[in-house]
Amino acid sequence: MFKIGDFSMLSKVPVKTLRYYDQIELLKPQKTDRDTGYRYYSAEQLLEVNRIFLYKELGFTLKQIAQLLHEKISVEQIQGMFKLKESEIQQLLEKEQEKLVRIKERMQLIGREGSAEREQEVIIKAVESKRLISFHSYGSVEDIPFLFQKFNHLLDKYNREWLTEPQIVLWRESAEKESDFEFEVGYSIKGEVASLPKELYIRSLPAETMMATLLFRSKSTFAQTACVDLATWIEKNGYRVKQDQPGREIYYPFAKNEEDRLIEIQIPIER
Repeated sequence: MFKIGDFSMLSKVPVKTLRYYDQIELLKPQKTDRDTGYRYYSAEQLLEVNRIFLYKELGFTLKQIAQLLHEKISVEQIQGMFKLKESEIQQLLEKEQEKLVRIKERMQLIGREGSAEREQEVIIKAVESKRLISFHSYGSVEDIPFLFQKFNHLLDKYNREWLTEPQIVLWRESAEKESDFEFEVGYSIKGEVASLPKELYIRSLPAETMMATLLFRSKSTFAQTACVDLATWIEKNGYRVKQDQPGREIYYPFAKNEEDRLIEIQIPIER
């Protein structure tokens, strides 16, 4: 038998930790003196300490280790616990691998732009559903400012208290005109809306759990390749663009001028 101090030295486990293991019944002393309260451990318990170390290295919690060491569980249950831990570690490895990919992408962007711009990052996020008042048309990207001018002209005689920033653009490939995109430009709305011109209508944008997003400034050189870079990232990382939802552009309102406006591309994706 070894006193707790000696067993601590032999097992490389601090005395405080051994006392805690006793308290949670993970590793109880072989004997406790009733008069002095001294704890005594056997040499065989060093093997139990080694098993605890092994399971801790594999990522098991102390509660799980106690089950593996002391509870009468079947081989199938033990295999199930190991398979669950295997799955957790695999998911962790995949997340870390994604981080490595992001680091390489960041290095490429810094090399291309010459600086680490905070808006040159692809972020996957969830977006909430929203109601939208919009104006529908066909055209090219260069037509978007004109579409908003026309849209705002149609709203001139209306109280705009129910409109909320930012401006939103929805786009998809046109089934009717190969050279054009099908656009909707509009604003989010809140509350009740009065009667509207026939050219405008209200629609609901569904919530999306996975939206690939990319920020850029409208005057930056990066703006010219933003959509292509985002599409390349989606493909390279094993995602697919959802076919039943349009892509979105969000025009944030706090820019001092139009040339320095912050724009966010949003494309709904799935595995």
